[in-house]
Amino acid sequence: MTDAITRAAELLKGHRASIDRLDAILVFTLAERFKHTQSVGRLKAEHALPPADPAREAQQIARLEMLAKEADLDPEFAKKFLTFVISEVIRHHEQFQK
Repeated sequence: MTDAITRAAELLKGHRASIDRLDAILVFTLAERFKHTQSVGRLKAEHALPPADPAREAQQIARLEMLAKEADLDPEFAKKFLTFVISEVIRHHEQFQK
């Protein structure tokens, strides 16, 4: 039984290392995304454009749901995630408007 536990511990360690690397990728990817959305926010503020773009948001949500299905990820989770990200982007854009 100890060989099985040792093997399980090794597998667990490998999975966790992969998860840690993927978390780092997510953080750096989100940082890059927010750099671009902040540039968009500044551009909108400079040209007195509204901080939110409901049509664009709807397109992005539909696109992400489709991608989630292709990736075998729960589309509802993907929608909730993008909705959260969009709300943060809009909050940043509103700050630029002030």
